[in-house]
Order: sequence, then structure tokens, then C-alpha cells
Amino acid sequence: MLFRNRFLFLLALAALLAFLSLSLQFLHLIPVNPVREDGLNPKSRKRIMPDLLTEPPVIDPVYEARVYCNIPTIAERSMEGHAPHYFKLVSVQVLIRHGDRYPLYAIPKTKRPDIDCMLLPSRKPSHPELEAFIKHMSRGSAAQMDGSLSSLPRYPSHSLCEMGELTQTGVVQHLRNGQLLREIYINKHKLLLSDWTAKQLYLETTGKSRTLQSALALLYTFLPDFDWKKINMRHQWSTIFCSGSCDCPMRNHYLEEEQRRQYSLRVKNNDLEKIYVDMAKIIGIPTRQLRASNPIDSLLCYFCHNVSFPCTKTGCIGMEHFKVIKRHQLEDERERQEKKLYFLYALLATHPLLNQTVNRLQRIAEGKKEEVFVLYSAHDVTLSPVLSALGITEARFPRFAARLVFELWQDGKRPKEHFIRILYNGADVTFQTSFCKDYYKRSNKPMCPLEKFVNFVKRDMFLIFNSTSYYDACRRRPL
Repeated sequence: MLFRNRFLFLLALAALLAFLSLSLQFLHLIPVNPVREDGLNPKSRKRIMPDLLTEPPVIDPVYEARVYCNIPTIAERSMEGHAPHYFKLVSVQVLIRHGDRYPLYAIPKTKRPDIDCMLLPSRKPSHPELEAFIKHMSRGSAAQMDGSLSSLPRYPSHSLCEMGELTQTGVVQHLRNGQLLREIYINKHKLLLSDWTAKQLYLETTGKSRTLQSALALLYTFLPDFDWKKINMRHQWSTIFCSGSCDCPMRNHYLEEEQRRQYSLRVKNNDLEKIYVDMAKIIGIPTRQLRASNPIDSLLCYFCHNVSFPCTKTGCIGMEHFKVIKRHQLEDERERQEKKLYFLYALLATHPLLNQTVNRLQRIAEGKKEEVFVLYSAHDVTLSPVLSALGITEARFPRFAARLVFELWQDGKRPKEHFIRILYNGADVTFQTSFCKDYYKRSNKPMCPLEKFVNFVKRDMFLIFNSTSYYDACRRRPL
């Protein structure tokens, strides 16, 4: 009897253990399959997520190209003008890249992209103020334009775009930029009142029609129907806006070293070489001639305007060609950040412009009321080194109509204290800068003290060159 009871007890216990085991497996609390010595389940099909700290993100050349095109479609959200209520906005300085343009280079033996540079409000992309903009530009003879600027057209007007000419898309991009900045800086913060004067503006552009026209498009929606007599557009002959401080031998040295790096990366890319060889066969020219024509510049125009890539009797240039060349361009940008040669070039290339910016901000902080709104209309080769010099390494290469904004704020509780915010295409990048990222960790202020920016430009930019001044850094050879 005792044996029978013990047997029934053991049988019940075995049944209970079996039930628990099945339950745990069903709920995935214990593994069903054996585990290898390396800790991995050999039959598990669950995707292992990449280690974000060690694996670089996959480059999507088509997505990045769309970002670069910046086709005006939806309303843009931005962080410009955001600050605690007791802060007062006292100055805004804007550095823009010109809008969408026709290519600067042509692919030999192919038909040029058929793009119309006449401004037609009925054609997309358009803007509610486009027609009024055209009429206002036709009355601009009263403006003061430095040097050769007066001979440039104030808006594009060719039925077939000329090389490098601003397109209607480019005009619309900056009409949108100006409208966005007006809503924030004029309507909300009253940076300029209705009786603003010419002395409150500082306008400067390179001598290309696309930069002049981009500046005027932004200015028109920022200050609608402005008085042309108040407009004084200054001409900057240098694309890096170095003005009277352009003599810098070491800047040129680092630029040459950077160009050698670019060449070395290009010749190592077998996929790129195969694509160039294939494209050259399609077009019927030597491969070296195709490279010299900078095909990515032209192909981006086809892509941004949704025009089919060129064809010949031998075949067609296709999306695969475009993807490989664009992917290499993105890989080059990534390596450029790592190698630091471009960074050294950028520090010396941008110091004159940043120094001018800092000097102006200091004057305004001291109580001067002039040049409270500044607009520099420039190129990708202007914005890109500025971003690099500031230490904003995560920023994308400047898209068409990119904007970099420097805001100067006065603390209403401590009027003698001034702060800056830096924004790139509407995103606040202030604490990505090399001179203010540490300040963010130990302060609850949503901005960067002006003196940190001043110290960076006046002193810290030269430390990496073992120098104390721009003149010395430009002439001191690296050890």
C-alpha cells in the first residue's frame, strides 16, 4: 500500500514537471533548441541588430540625393527663433547656398538636360509670391549694386537654362526660406520694424547670377515689396569670403593635401572605375575625359528634375551608374571628416568670415543698432568649410538653398549677457560645435555664451597650428 502511494506520488510529480516544462517552452522562458558554445542559438532566425557604435549606417545614395535636391514640397519645420520668453533677439546673420541650378559641367557628346529657366507661376514648383517677385525685380534699377553685380540679371529668364543658371526651383526654394524667416524674425520677434533703414541690413554675394538672384528671392519674402533705394548689395570676389585677408599659404597647402586624399580614394574604388569605363564606352569618349567633365554634377540635375539620364546609340546611362558615383561621393565626405586635412583647411579658409561675424556680434552686443540682419549669399564651397571649422561634423553636405543661421540673444534678466544659437537648415546645432559642446553638459542655458564663440574665433582656432594669430597660422609649417 505504501509502495503504491509512493508510485502514484512520483507519477503525479513527473506529470507536473512535464507540464511546467512545456509551459516554459511555450512562453519562451527557456530555449527549445540547444545553445552553441559561442552563446548563439543555431536555429534562431531572429535578426541580430547591428552595433550602432561600431557599424556605420548603410549609405542610401538615392535618399541622400533627394535630400540634396531639396525639392519644395511640404512646409518645413524649423527651430529658428526659439528661446525662453525673457530673452530678446537682437541680431540674425544668415549664410545661404544658392538654390537649385543648371549644371556647371556638361557630359560630352550627350544632349544637355532640357530645363526651362523662365519663371512661370503656373508651373510647379511654384510659390504664391512668385508673380509679385518677378514684377518687383523688374523695378530694381534703384538698388545700389557693387561692381559687376549691377550688370547681372535679377532673376533667371532663359527658355533653355544656361550653365550654372538658377532655375525656377532655386528661386522658389529661397522664396520659401525668406517667408519662413519673416514669420519668425519679423512677425514674431520684430527684429526689423516697418520703418527699417538701409543701415540695419548687410547684404553680400559672390559675383554669380545664381547667388545674387537667390539673395533677392529670400529678401523679397523676408521684406515684401522692399524699397529698392534701401538695398546695398556688396560684391564678394572670393567664394570663401576672405575679403582682404586671402593671402594664406598654409590654407592652400592643406587644400592641396586634401585634393590628393580625394584622388587616392578615387583610384582605390574599383566599382567606381568600372562605372566610369562603362559610361565612357556608352558615350564614346576616353574615361579620363569623362572624369574631367565631373558627371555627378550633371547627373544630379537630371535626377533633381526627374529627367531621364542621357542615351546614345550604344546605350543609356542608368540609375546604377548614378548610385555608384553618388555613393563614392558620400564615402569621400565620410573619410574627409576622419582624415582632418579638410578640417585644417577649413579653419584657415573660414577665419576671415567668422572673424567678421564675431566683430559684428560684439558691436551689436555693445549697443550698436546697425547691421542687425545680415545675409551672405554663397556656395557649397563656402558653407561646407564653415560647418567643418565650427566642428559640426554630423551635418550633411550643403544642399541646394541650405541656410546657416547665427542668432544673437540678450538675457532679459541680465542685460549685459549675450548668447548665440547656431542653426543649420532649421536644426539647432549650437551644442554640436567644438567650442560649446562641453558647456551644454554643465549649464541649463539653452544657448551658448557669446564669449565662447569670440574666444574660439580670436584664439582657439589657431591652437592646432601651434599659433596665436591668423597671420602666423597661415605661414607656420606643420612640425
